[in-house]
Amino acid sequence: MEMKKINAGKLRAIGYDARERVLRVEFDDGTAIDHTGVGNELWRRFSTSGAAWSFYRDNIEEEFAGRKGRVKPQGKPSGLDDLFKGTEGD
Repeated sequence: MEMKKINAGKLRAIGYDARERVLRVEFDDGTAIDHTGVGNELWRRFSTSGAAWSFYRDNIEEEFAGRKGRVKPQGKPSGLDDLFKGTEGD
């Protein structure tokens, strides 16, 4: 699922799987919720909303079943881990 980074309220990223009708929202605390049964039109309105946090709270949060999880770190480490590896306790 491709995620769209946003900065709206507690939201940090949103994504949608049209085939499975699953909307994923990722929060600033590292948690994520997958909401099932979300239609394409609602996703379109949500993803283009100028007030995504309010839209989420008003139209999605309580209306669609959700499964909580944690956001998995993606991508390559920043390089600082390699730079400072083995320096603890030196």
